[in-house]
Amino acid sequence: MGTIFKVTPAGVWTKLWDFTAGTACDGYTGLLDEGAPIYAPFQAVNGDFYGVDQGVYAGTYGIFYQITTKGKLTAHPFDYTDGYEPNLPTQGSDGNFYGTTQYGGGDAACECGVVYKVTAGGKFTVLHVFTGYVSSTAYDGNRPIGVLVQANDGDFYGTTYQGGAYNEGSIFKISASGHYTLVYSFQFASPALLGQLPVAGLTLGTDGNLYGVTSRGGTNNYGTIFQLTPGGDVTFLYNFCSVAGCADGIVPETPLVQHTNGKFYGTASGNSLCCGVFFSFDMGLSPFVTLEATSGKVGTKVGIMGQGFSSSSVVKFGGVKATTFTLTGTTYIVATVPAGAVDGKVTVTTDATTLTSTKTFIVHNSWSSGAVMPTALQFPATGVIGSKVYVVGGVTNTAIVGNNQVYNSATNAWTNAAAMPTPVFGPASAVVGGILYVIGGYDTTSSTATGIVQAYNPTTNTWSTKTAMPTARGSAAAVVDGTAIYVIGGNGTSLRLDTVEKFVPSTDTWTEETPLAVGKSEPSAGLLGTTIVAADGFTTGGNTGDNEAYDTSTNVWSAKASDPTARNASCYGSISGLLYVASGYSGGPSSVTESYSATTNKWTTLTAIPQAVIAPGSAESGGRLYCFGGSNNGVPLAGTVYNYVQIYQP
Repeated sequence: MGTIFKVTPAGVWTKLWDFTAGTACDGYTGLLDEGAPIYAPFQAVNGDFYGVDQGVYAGTYGIFYQITTKGKLTAHPFDYTDGYEPNLPTQGSDGNFYGTTQYGGGDAACECGVVYKVTAGGKFTVLHVFTGYVSSTAYDGNRPIGVLVQANDGDFYGTTYQGGAYNEGSIFKISASGHYTLVYSFQFASPALLGQLPVAGLTLGTDGNLYGVTSRGGTNNYGTIFQLTPGGDVTFLYNFCSVAGCADGIVPETPLVQHTNGKFYGTASGNSLCCGVFFSFDMGLSPFVTLEATSGKVGTKVGIMGQGFSSSSVVKFGGVKATTFTLTGTTYIVATVPAGAVDGKVTVTTDATTLTSTKTFIVHNSWSSGAVMPTALQFPATGVIGSKVYVVGGVTNTAIVGNNQVYNSATNAWTNAAAMPTPVFGPASAVVGGILYVIGGYDTTSSTATGIVQAYNPTTNTWSTKTAMPTARGSAAAVVDGTAIYVIGGNGTSLRLDTVEKFVPSTDTWTEETPLAVGKSEPSAGLLGTTIVAADGFTTGGNTGDNEAYDTSTNVWSAKASDPTARNASCYGSISGLLYVASGYSGGPSSVTESYSATTNKWTTLTAIPQAVIAPGSAESGGRLYCFGGSNNGVPLAGTVYNYVQIYQP
């Protein structure tokens, strides 16, 4: 039924996984892994590999899978209603995965395929169900083939083999949130004789345009090369079989690939000699460099392909010069990621020519900075909705504020939204169903706790008030599990609370849960798999590294390995099954960054945060930890309050 394997450069072969096609094997049963993978897996920025198989055995419909370099596989089996026969997905700039299936979907009349999304945490969502051609006034794409490509506008583009206004194929785009647009319908009709029936996806050129081929259509009905501009205009650039005997090829069915020399290359399945051609197509685009790997830690060796390299070439990662590299010929460099490197483009400068990578290189276990906050704050609320992080309330050097500052992680830019009606600092905050809930906090400079729950709707840019929290408090942490928000610890009329209360937004109700073993304020908390972890905080005796895990099914807390760096008021977040804790107060501002694994019950020390801060806002977006603002002493209306945006890339 197939395998997943790895081979070292020295030729050592290791099998990582045996596919079973749903039969009992190695302790697994059912539709876990199906069989017959025809696509090679690709490596994501987290280091794991992702892929699909199309489910041709045992009446199954295919899977989306993740496998580690150690051979641990997890999978989502398609069930036909959410797709059948998946195409290879692509990873978006937000860290999530986007793909299509050629068949299946919830439209019983068509079953023409779907667009799906899988989050970095494994949540599967159908973004669009294709409905195909119904009539000249009711139509959609049908049978998408090929890999989606993310264009410079952030949307994902693809083609369908059939459907569209003429049932001859289409181009579509879809946003990360699922907003779908049919961009273009192919039509092979006299007198235009344009392309039709594309069977390959699109390619993003370095000029920002998208390029593709159709297998049929054009003046000779043997296929075309076309261009799609960001404005949605389609131009047919070449008609195959335009030379004697079709020596230039017929019926192109593979995606175009842009070489580092700027030209596009592809194949056509036939020609005058019957057996196909390999062709280039020149749009006059400039040379560039490509990367063999688009992520790695400091010290990682990265292969770089391009043109005109020499021993005097200068390689930079995000503007930081690589001090070590080796050169092979004039087209290949292996450079070592230098200390201090940050996420960004890789450039190679030779004499007066600078070539830039098409992809951003992500430096793991590294810190970078974002655009500074318009208003410096400590103790704000935060919430992530789409690519936007809402930083709300908090306290400046002079006042408690209700500011609603909005940071777009995709554009690294700030805007403002409707201010919070009741300004507070030190609240808990969480997002459920696209609504930001700001819970409790302090509404006076004397740190009077409140139980108010304020809800922000970004669609309407309005605030509303929900049922108040039973225990008025600030300096608590909030964790979302499913559709419920757990508010943990904090300060109220009594200091250092062990209180845990659950809020369900859909019913606007609160219930009391089992308390913490150790009462504390300013903890760091997150959901790791199915376990809520609450670490660190300030107790009546001072800082604690206390670390407790909560099972929502049994309503029981259990002790876990303490944080080696006891602290409170940190920047924290859960990413890919780990709790990350950075900075905070530990006898003064701490620069320590650590991660905690509930699986191994161990803490790991990571790269230190550049600017140690106390009481920053914390958010996770696109697989990165964001730390907004903070201060040098964590005291309201005192000390130095910062407007820094510090970003950690695991």
